[in-house]
Order: sequence, then structure tokens, then C-alpha cells
Amino acid sequence: MARRSVTQVDEGTLTKGQRRKLDALRKSVGEEIGERAFAAWLSTQPKPVIETVDHDAALIVDTLWPLVREGSLAIPRGGYLLRRGRHRLICEPVRK
Repeated sequence: MARRSVTQVDEGTLTKGQRRKLDALRKSVGEEIGERAFAAWLSTQPKPVIETVDHDAALIVDTLWPLVREGSLAIPRGGYLLRRGRHRLICEPVRK
């Protein structure tokens, strides 16, 4: 019975393409060597930049915040749904 090596790579965090590459390496050169080769390749790849700012939400906040501060706009709890209409913006309370 073949001995399976302890996985060095967390497969849950890999993208679909990275998983395909790992599987191809395992099939071509074997489990242990494939995983070591993949880990070495993965360490040379640049880390992805995760953007945590929603630019659309930031634009809405920047636009509406001055109106809230001067008192001409109040946004109650529960929020509003903004959607596009014919040449206008429709703002309605969220229905539960």
C-alpha cells in the first residue's frame, strides 16, 4: 500500500487554477515531489492584494454625508434601497 505524505499545502485556500496545477504536478512526478515542487512554486508567486474598500459605497458616503451633517437628509435604521430609474435615482425604504 502506498504511503501518502502529509500535505504541506492548504488546498482550501487555493484558487481553481492553483488546485489544477497541484493535481497535475502530483500526477506527473508523484505525491511527495509534486507537493514540494508546488510549495516552492507558490512561494515565488506574488501575494494577491485584497481590496477591502467598496468604491461605490465610498462614493455614496462621500456624496450623502455632507447632507446628513447639515440636517437636510436623515437615513433611519433599516436603510434604503437605491436603484436607477429613467434619468433619475429612486430611493425607497427597504421592505421586510
